[in-house]
Amino acid sequence: MWDEPYLETCCRSALHRLTLCAPVGRPPALKDGPCLARLESMGLARQRADGRYEATPAGLARHRLEILGRRHAAAPAT
Repeated sequence: MWDEPYLETCCRSALHRLTLCAPVGRPPALKDGPCLARLESMGLARQRADGRYEATPAGLARHRLEILGRRHAAAPAT
């Protein structure tokens, strides 16, 4: 049974973008700002002192499970 809060498609995309820009962080003044704030409220992201967002360990784990897991599951066998 799935016991994690549901992530909207836009928030899953925002979480993926957070992992792509890892050490640089993601600025809050972009179109995904509301999703970044929602991810922060869920404990999946945090806003640093410089204002940029980064994924938390829980966010990285959720990314591996929900985003990378889907991609690997959908990949055709070779």
